[in-house]
Amino acid sequence: MFKMLKSRKGISPILATLLLIVIAVAAIVVTYAWVITFTVNVTGQDVQLREITTSWNSTANTITIYLTNQGTSDGKIDSVYIGTSSTNLNLQSSVTYDPASKIITSHGTIKVVVTYTWTANTEYYFKIHPEAGADCEFHKTSPAS
Repeated sequence: MFKMLKSRKGISPILATLLLIVIAVAAIVVTYAWVITFTVNVTGQDVQLREITTSWNSTANTITIYLTNQGTSDGKIDSVYIGTSSTNLNLQSSVTYDPASKIITSHGTIKVVVTYTWTANTEYYFKIHPEAGADCEFHKTSPAS
């Protein structure tokens, strides 16, 4: 019996190398599949709002914001915040939308008009919050009177 154990040979170096290559390729495939799934979930098939332009009307005390949706899904705007710092934003209640449904289609645009008493030459911070997707945050300086 002792002689039988001595006569056994191990795996050849070629088979060992092939086995390691197969294990490495399998690990790469699993990692690739996970990364692709993760990036699709994070970057999203959702709403991605971006500010196109912002205009100020001192006569009517309004701020008009044009937004585009660069995401692959339609979205609906939930709320609009404005403030003089990024940490001090106030929910705006006097907001109108065009289209009035607040729905912004994928690769479409929407007009948001906020009635707001603003001061000339002041930096304002904006946050547009959709029902799904990331907030659209930006800041603009109001024009001189």
